[in-house]
Amino acid sequence: MTERRYTRLRRGPIPPDSGSAEVPENGMCLSTFLVIEAPHRPGFVLLGKVNPKAPWFEIGAVDPKRLGAIGERWMLPSSQLLLFESPDAAARRILKDQLATSELDLSGPQVFSDPSDRPGGDPHWDFHFVYRGRWTSDTPPQAGAWSRLEFVDIAQVSRADIARAQGDVLELVGLRPKD
Repeated sequence: MTERRYTRLRRGPIPPDSGSAEVPENGMCLSTFLVIEAPHRPGFVLLGKVNPKAPWFEIGAVDPKRLGAIGERWMLPSSQLLLFESPDAAARRILKDQLATSELDLSGPQVFSDPSDRPGGDPHWDFHFVYRGRWTSDTPPQAGAWSRLEFVDIAQVSRADIARAQGDVLELVGLRPKD
């Protein structure tokens, strides 16, 4: 049997018999995503194109370099968790900060663990907390964080047109973007 190292993550020297491990070299992310569907169109999900003038670092953990990389691609309402924030609190914060509402029932979260290697072979570990909801009207919300918010038919949008590998998140919940 190989040595088991549990996700009791620590910094500094790790005693060999502690069962602990260090934070992966390339880090780990805890993120909340909102998958909000159109009320009368199955498979249509609320996606937005970021407003580059909005304070994305504060509302979604998107620094200026990442904001530039997103460009005109679609993105789910989402954010990394604030330090010690619960996924439920993050979902409520995303509703308020990114969609200018607090009046939407959400179910979840569905939780997904997504380990991957980054360039150079460095491991990275993502935890996705995905909440689902249904918008109350066929008109998408309007919020200053986005230059556009639309209900998009996920089966018709290319994975390359979805930013930050969020096509993978959509696929995890059973909505497959076009390859």
